[in-house]
Amino acid sequence: MKFFLILIIFLFNFSLKTSAKDLIFFLESSFKNNPKLNAQRKNLEAVKENINISRSEFLPSVSLSGDIKSSESSNRTNQSGGTLNDTSINSESKTISVDQKIFKGFKGYNSFKMSKLEVNQENLKLLEAEQEVMLNSVNAYYDLIYKYKSRKFNLENVDLFERQVESDSTRMQKGEITLTDLAQSESSLAAAKASFISSKTELLSAKANFERITSATAPETDNSNLDVDINLPKNLSEVLALSEKNSPKLLIAQLEYEISKKKVNIEKSHLSPSASINYSKTENHDFSSTIDDVDEETVKATITWPIIKGGENYSSLKKAKFKRDRSNLLLENTQNEVKTNTINAWSAYQAAFSVFEATKAQVRAAEIANEGITLEYDSGNTRTTLDVIQSRSLLLNAKIDNAKAERDYITSKFKLLEVVGKLTLANIKKS
Repeated sequence: MKFFLILIIFLFNFSLKTSAKDLIFFLESSFKNNPKLNAQRKNLEAVKENINISRSEFLPSVSLSGDIKSSESSNRTNQSGGTLNDTSINSESKTISVDQKIFKGFKGYNSFKMSKLEVNQENLKLLEAEQEVMLNSVNAYYDLIYKYKSRKFNLENVDLFERQVESDSTRMQKGEITLTDLAQSESSLAAAKASFISSKTELLSAKANFERITSATAPETDNSNLDVDINLPKNLSEVLALSEKNSPKLLIAQLEYEISKKKVNIEKSHLSPSASINYSKTENHDFSSTIDDVDEETVKATITWPIIKGGENYSSLKKAKFKRDRSNLLLENTQNEVKTNTINAWSAYQAAFSVFEATKAQVRAAEIANEGITLEYDSGNTRTTLDVIQSRSLLLNAKIDNAKAERDYITSKFKLLEVVGKLTLANIKKS
C-alpha cells in the first residue's frame, strides 16, 4: 500500500513538471519551424549584405579587358596610282584598369551608416515577428487547454443528467415525482448532450489552430497545472518605462526616421562635386603595319560637378525630405500607439486577475449550492426537479467561466510581456 501511495505521488508530481515543460517545448517548436519567422531570418541575412555593398564605395575597383582584332587591306594604291602590297594585321590588346573614388559628397559614408541602421531595424523586425509568433502560440496553447476543460465539464454534466434521468424514472414509477419532472430531466439531458457535441467541435478547431501555429502535434491532455511564473512589472509607471525603452515597434519607427535622414544626405550628395582617379595599363601586340608592340600607362583624375539634370536631382532631394517628415510624423503616432497599447495591456492584466478570482469564488459557491439542493431533492424535500437542473446549470457555467478566466489571466501576462518587448524564449525559460 505504501509503495502504491509513493507511486501515485510521484506520477502526480511528474505530471505537474511535464505540464510546465510542455509550453516551452511547443514554443521552441514554433520558434524553430514557423515559416514566417524563417522567412524573416532569411531577410535579415539579405539585409546584412547591404553593409558589404555600401563598404565597396570606399574600395578601388579593378577590371581587366582584352580584345583581338584581325584586319586585311587589299587593292591599295598610292597617290601616283601605283599598286601597293596587300596587308594583313592580327592585333591584340590587354588592359588593366583601376578606379578609386576620392570624394562623392559623403554619399559612401551616409550609405554605409544607413546600411548599419537597416540591419539594426531588421533585427528588431525579427524580434517583433518572434514575439508575435510566441504570443499566438501561447494563446493557441492555453485556448486548447480551455477547450479540453470545457469538453470535460460538459461530459461530466451529461453523466450527471443521465443518472438523474435513471433516478427520476424510478421515482416516477414509485409515485414520488410526476411525469413532468421526468420530462424536465430528459430535456436537460438532451441539452447537455448538445452542449457536449458543441464542445467537442470547438476542441477540434482549437487543435487544428494549435498545430498550424506551433507546427507540432497537439497534446492529448488538459494539463491542469496551467500557470507560469513570469517576472512582470510591478506598476503602470514601470510598464510604460519598459515599453518606451524596449518596444520593437517603437524602436523600428525610430530607426526608420534615422534612415530617412540618411537618405536626405545621400540625395544631397548628388548635388555635390565628386572626384575620382583612374590608372590603366594597356599592352598592344601587332599594333599597326609599322608598329609591332606598344605599352601605354595612363593616370587620369576626374572632377565632376552636376549643375542641372532637368530638375531631377533637386526634385529627388525634396522627395527625400518629404519622406523624412513623414517618418517623423509616423514616429510620433507610434509613440502614442505604443503608450495606449501598454496601458490597455496593463489594464487587461489587472482586470483578468480580478475576474479569475471572482470566478473561483463563484465555482465554490455553486458547488455548495448544487450539493445542498441535490441532497434536499434526493431526500424528498421541497426542492423540485427544476431547482436541481438550474443549480447544475449554474455550476457548469461557473466552471466554464472559471476555466476561461484562467486562460485569459495567464495569456494577459504574456501580452503584457509582449508590449514591453520582453516576450522572448530566454525570458520565459528563466521564469
